[in-house]
Amino acid sequence: MLSTHALIVKLLRSLGGRKEVEQYLKQFSEIDQRRFAVIKVGGGLLAEDLESLASSLMFLHQVGLTPVVVHGAGPQLAATLAAEGIDAGDYTQRRSPRALELVRRVFRQENLRLVDMLEELGARGRPIVGGVFEAQLGPEGPGVPVVQIMRVQLEAIDSSIRAGSLPIIASLGETASGQILDLGPDAATVALARQLGPFKVMFLRAAGGLRDECGDLLSAINLAEDYELLMAEPTMSPASRHKLALVHALLAELPRTSSVSITSPELLARELFTHKGSGTLIRRGERVLRHEGVETVDRERLTQLLTTAFGRPPVADYYESKKFWRIYLADSYRAAAILTDEGAVPYLDKYAVTSEAQGEGIGGSLWQRLARDNEALFWRSRIDNPVNPWYFQRADGSFSSGDWTVFWYGVEGFAAIQACVERALAMPATLAAHSLGGME
Repeated sequence: MLSTHALIVKLLRSLGGRKEVEQYLKQFSEIDQRRFAVIKVGGGLLAEDLESLASSLMFLHQVGLTPVVVHGAGPQLAATLAAEGIDAGDYTQRRSPRALELVRRVFRQENLRLVDMLEELGARGRPIVGGVFEAQLGPEGPGVPVVQIMRVQLEAIDSSIRAGSLPIIASLGETASGQILDLGPDAATVALARQLGPFKVMFLRAAGGLRDECGDLLSAINLAEDYELLMAEPTMSPASRHKLALVHALLAELPRTSSVSITSPELLARELFTHKGSGTLIRRGERVLRHEGVETVDRERLTQLLTTAFGRPPVADYYESKKFWRIYLADSYRAAAILTDEGAVPYLDKYAVTSEAQGEGIGGSLWQRLARDNEALFWRSRIDNPVNPWYFQRADGSFSSGDWTVFWYGVEGFAAIQACVERALAMPATLAAHSLGGME
């Protein structure tokens, strides 16, 4: 079994910057372990990608993180019922004693397959096939009664985490009389997430993240801005639309710091430990408004944001001396991007996000809006700014000189890049005094 250090080194080699990974490890390690992450795994992944899934979970366990894993067994159960001559679509047959016996057996088998694979790789997993979800049959839907999850019991999960084992939970519920009910992994994951309020909820699927009509990955979704547009998109598949609606309802009930990721098992670590991620990151977010100048902005609130973000207020004549082009502001005035007119390419003069808003992913949503609206930008940052790795991920190029690093994206040709660099380096300071980092 690899040591924790060796595993971290292995991850760093595959992902990139050590500081980036260590930053996320520190952030995750400070979270109550049962609130770190709930991970949903469909039965199809257990059938087709078990080793990759177990390897990713093993890595998290070895670096001291304990996600709560919820799994289904849909394809396996369908095949078993068919082999026994039971029509899975016939509710009466599916609730027969023989069918319920098969349901329990199949879920137990699939649960133990994952636990056994984890332990073969050197991680500890605890099988939990029952005792978590109390459910009942509610009013009838179209043809069959609807299963309702009434209560989530955390004793078995807490016991597993205290023992240093990954809780591996089958998506089975029981009624008060002991009848088992197949809940489905999505419903079980949502119910458990509502109870735990986790930092991350992760839906793993072979196809990875959600994609747009051109097949390009939707890397980040700010529900406050994007939800209605995406749900109205005619090319979005019914499955993706259903998943997005489920996530929208879930995040409305979780803390604002919670987020949902949709990715594949082999890219799980990249999604968790890199700025760019690997799948679709979904946050509740908030609206970002674009102002065509400073006249419609609450200057007092904007000044307070800049002072909070940079540790110093802007210079006294900041609003009079700058030729503002566009100002992007979150509804709450906890995040702002200020663009000025510096010729052919707009200049990103300030990018300010409070620490609280960073935790809610508003900074990422703000950048996504910038990139969507502006084909090219350039900006500068102090060379020791801890945010620079994030900027490097989003820039096409950079140039460092003296105290500054100049970044750009979408700028074509050496002459245009040189002009941007020279202009950025010649900018006068716009904060009242030297700050410890950030743009000026």
